[in-house]
Amino acid sequence: MADLERNKNVVVDYCQTAFGGGDPERAVSEHFGDRYVQHNPDAEDGPAAFVSYVNWLRGTYPQLQLEIKRVMAEGDIVATHPHLILNPGERGKAIADFFRLENGKVVEHWDVIQDIPEKAANSNGMF
Repeated sequence: MADLERNKNVVVDYCQTAFGGGDPERAVSEHFGDRYVQHNPDAEDGPAAFVSYVNWLRGTYPQLQLEIKRVMAEGDIVATHPHLILNPGERGKAIADFFRLENGKVVEHWDVIQDIPEKAANSNGMF
């Protein structure tokens, strides 16, 4: 159980440092393992590509907000359910992120990103 909580804390700090704090270099140095395998087809592998992407994203959307609504862990996988708002006043995006860790370090990432619609077919909400 201690490893699961540690892994959840690593992922939350990694996300908050990189996206919320705008310091992807520190997120990489503190929380990445010896490699970073990226499964998002629009993003390249590796720590340098991650840093470049976050710097571009934060430069394009300087008021970006990322609020992690849920964090779950099983084995070496941590899943987060964040709400990403690129510009104030927008509905934003619902995200499901999956991270694989080795020895308490992030080494692999998958994500699913969905726009939050103006109207939904139900009243359940995305969070």
